[in-house]
Amino acid sequence: MSASKGQSDLEQRAARVLALAKLANESLITAESCTAGRLASVLSEAPGAADHLHGGFVTYTKANKVKSLGVPAELLREKGAVCRDVAVVMAQGALARSPASLAVSITGVAGPDPDEDGNPVGLVCIAVARVGCEPRHLEKHYGKIGRGKVQEQAMADALAEIVRALETPIPAGTDNR
Repeated sequence: MSASKGQSDLEQRAARVLALAKLANESLITAESCTAGRLASVLSEAPGAADHLHGGFVTYTKANKVKSLGVPAELLREKGAVCRDVAVVMAQGALARSPASLAVSITGVAGPDPDEDGNPVGLVCIAVARVGCEPRHLEKHYGKIGRGKVQEQAMADALAEIVRALETPIPAGTDNR
């Protein structure tokens, strides 16, 4: 897919995601922590956003992850906010609380300091939940590359994971809403 002149890598990736969502008749929702809604914002600028993006949850704190997405407080106490299980529950919670057929979550430590659970700067977990499919998950260790760079890399990886999910056929007989 060729991008228009001046379009950033993230904008190109977002446009591809929404083009694939249109082809697959899917709709999206985000659940973001360390990216604080930036992924939903990038997606909202792409063609097709009005038809295929429902919006997003910004759940920066543990309390909001519990209240808005149904992340169990016990899970957060036991494993902290940045782990595979929390990312998956965030994506599943967003999916359950929206009309979307696919949800992506990002939870991580953008910096400049480690989080309250001792997770290092640059640790990010991403999950994609899709109606009729098993959740997908990525754990990334970007290192101390700077807050903005961690967020941008996490968004790029989340968009790539959405593409992989949309390119995977849904099992026969599954209603994708």
